[in-house]
Amino acid sequence: MELRTVLLIVLSAVAAITIVFYQYYYKNPRKDSLKFYLAGLRFIAIFCGLLLLVNPKFVSKNYFLEKPNLILLVDDSYSIKEAGSDDTVKETVNRISENVNLRERFSLHQYEFGERLVSKDSLLFDKKNTDITNALTDIAEIFVNSSSAVILVTDGNQTLGKDYQYFNPAHSFSVHPVVVGDTTQYQDLSIGLLNANRYAFLKNKFPIEASISYNGSTPISKRVVVSVNGTPVYRERIELSASNYSFTLNTLIEAKSVGIKTIKVEVEPLDNEKKIINNSKETFVEVIDEKTNVIIVSDMLHPDIGALTKAIESNEQRSVTIAKPSLSTTDLEEADILILYQPNRRFSKVYEYLSNSRTGHFTITGAQTDWTFLNQAQQAYRFQGIGPTEELVPVLNNSFGLFGLSNFEVDAFPPLKGNLGDLEFEGAVESIMFQQIRGVNLDAPLFAVITNGEQREAVLFGENIWKWRAQVFRNDQSFQNFDDFMGKLMLYLTSNSKRSRLNLDFTPVFENAQSANIKAYYFDESYTFDANASLTINMKGQDNEFFREVPMVLKGGFYEVDLSDLEAGEYEFTVTVESENLKSGGRFKILDFNPEKKLLSANFDKLQQLAERTNGKAYIPIEVNALMDELSNAEQYRPVQKSRQNVVSLIDFGILLGIIALSLALEWFIRKYNGLI
Repeated sequence: MELRTVLLIVLSAVAAITIVFYQYYYKNPRKDSLKFYLAGLRFIAIFCGLLLLVNPKFVSKNYFLEKPNLILLVDDSYSIKEAGSDDTVKETVNRISENVNLRERFSLHQYEFGERLVSKDSLLFDKKNTDITNALTDIAEIFVNSSSAVILVTDGNQTLGKDYQYFNPAHSFSVHPVVVGDTTQYQDLSIGLLNANRYAFLKNKFPIEASISYNGSTPISKRVVVSVNGTPVYRERIELSASNYSFTLNTLIEAKSVGIKTIKVEVEPLDNEKKIINNSKETFVEVIDEKTNVIIVSDMLHPDIGALTKAIESNEQRSVTIAKPSLSTTDLEEADILILYQPNRRFSKVYEYLSNSRTGHFTITGAQTDWTFLNQAQQAYRFQGIGPTEELVPVLNNSFGLFGLSNFEVDAFPPLKGNLGDLEFEGAVESIMFQQIRGVNLDAPLFAVITNGEQREAVLFGENIWKWRAQVFRNDQSFQNFDDFMGKLMLYLTSNSKRSRLNLDFTPVFENAQSANIKAYYFDESYTFDANASLTINMKGQDNEFFREVPMVLKGGFYEVDLSDLEAGEYEFTVTVESENLKSGGRFKILDFNPEKKLLSANFDKLQQLAERTNGKAYIPIEVNALMDELSNAEQYRPVQKSRQNVVSLIDFGILLGIIALSLALEWFIRKYNGLI
């Protein structure tokens, strides 16, 4: 305790005694013992009150030993097992984790990684992708304020993420790779990137691009074959050598029939090539017989038009043309969908055409919309009592059922700019989104779909939809969710078929099982999404040897089944609604795409460069003892003695206040009992 605090306590006692003496003894002729008791109670109350003001504290120091961190980072990907190094990795990890010297000097932490970092100690070697940079970045964030060393047990083969040889952590820690697997460089011929459009049109030619790499010293001449559904359609002989070690194949393939086409590019293997699985690669192309023509009619320039064009044309099955309202009737007849952006009186010819046709259209209104004209030009809706422009925040209608919204969400989306007013609808209307203004939810649609006979129309009552597309990219680093939403809207506007109560959403071809899933949307007889239904899906393989029947899981506004455990192959499936005579099905294919299978040798050179950049050193498994000795004796990783200062109050405020209250109460009671004032 500090001397100053002791002096304050003594002064508090002296002050309390002085006050009590003045009150009870100074010029007080009373000499009975009652005065002594009353003075004692008054002293206790005053002294405790002053003690509360002083608040004496006691400072204590605790000494402890802070050890540096040793992070054991282990590659748990399939390439380790494929190379036959899984037992070596397990043995290496056990030797490091059980070393007594390391445990005395370091605080040991073990993590495994494939595509993501995981804190566990069970190695399965089943991860189908490897991202070393992501694992190192996560470790750097976890141990940002401490001295750390990383032992990276891996083969150095990465299939995702940034190149780890350029990894540079924000704070200093050393990486010591233990390189497992065969570090010998064998002659190898492989196919890298394979690029093809997702859609092609019947009787047209679509491009195929493939990169072929050669790792060897002697010149070679090999044949490359491109096949469509197993039938060779193109052949080319290529010449490669140590200096000319890559070749890019470019060719055009004719789309002769409609459907999903599996495109396979194969290159002849080398003599005695150790791994030939990387000599071929597959992708798919969907051949369609028509293209949806979308015309955006606008009398102004606006970022919304560019955003809509990009979103719609993200599906190559659709093309977008931007036109002025003065376009001819012939041009209008070529449109499958019309998008009318902020109509005004110059749109008269367009609305005359729409009144006589069944063309689906999408109207977007905003601050520049001529509502007087629009109310007269069409009968589907009327906007009355037009007020000032406001910021309209979207609120998603979770019961919307005309088409599936999948993963599209509008939480934290920026508001659109539109007018306030009363909306009246003539046809059947269903809201995709409602309006929210200044935190108040309005029973008014912001985004609605109107069905009038066989004609379908969508209306967005606000401009600046480009901000939504930008927000989706900000959230997901991809425009896909927004583009998929617009694609489903376009598909709905072009369809005149009878509305189905059971809709499916799936991709005909999945590159691998990790991304394979099927979504289902089920609506009751009033076409409201039914979250209490029971949906099952049965799948069977093309060879009829595989069969599975599982329930579909409810996830928000749809049902889903995860197919990530299926083997590569072709499957057909049927989704059934129990207690209803409703069924729907389809076919899909899972490609045998596992990049970990195509990796041949350990990448010692890159791991050595990583070690040098982080002041570490690369090792092989037989050198693990040297690694452990070096870390055990390294000066920069000595434990550091630190102290922690604890400040403890010597008084309990609650008890002290209780004593004050009790002493004052007793004093008052005694004085009253004895008739003292």
